[in-house]
Amino acid sequence: MAHEPLTQEEVLLEGFLALGTPEGFRAELIEGEIVVTPPPDGDHETYISRIVRQVIRKSATDMEFSGNKGLKVPRGGLCVRNHVIPDGTFAPAEQWPFRGAESWMACEGVSMVVEVTSTKPDRDREAKRHCYANGNIPLYLLVDREKSSVTLFSDPEKADYREVVTVPFGKSINLPAPFSFPLETADFL
Repeated sequence: MAHEPLTQEEVLLEGFLALGTPEGFRAELIEGEIVVTPPPDGDHETYISRIVRQVIRKSATDMEFSGNKGLKVPRGGLCVRNHVIPDGTFAPAEQWPFRGAESWMACEGVSMVVEVTSTKPDRDREAKRHCYANGNIPLYLLVDREKSSVTLFSDPEKADYREVVTVPFGKSINLPAPFSFPLETADFL
């Protein structure tokens, strides 16, 4: 029986999924490009820690957190789908969102993803924003170290978010339901 030849997108996806990433590094497939990043620095992890602590303490809904959850995000164009690993992924604890999930899970049930910019901030500002909107993730929180600001993207539609709120470090930013509290950024300074 004859087999259909693999498309360029399918070859890229198969190569990505078979990739042996060095320990501590993360590999993602974003907009048709395989991206390998080294472990984050301490400042990066401090921002994540501050956000997680506030969500756990203040969120109106009990949340679970993952700092390494691979997400499969639908996409058109060059590749079949994106495979991204947000710096932080939040989902309601009552759903047991990560229990039994495969390494790369669908975005359904995810309430918010968080990214902290590092060496290539435009990837977080643009490509990942579009990925998360395509995945219909309700909230995307971006901590932009270069701009000393925090941006909340909400109301995803197609490949982008319709609402964008940015505050400088030191100001609070309101996280809507299911979180329903102002995220403080004073200690980001």
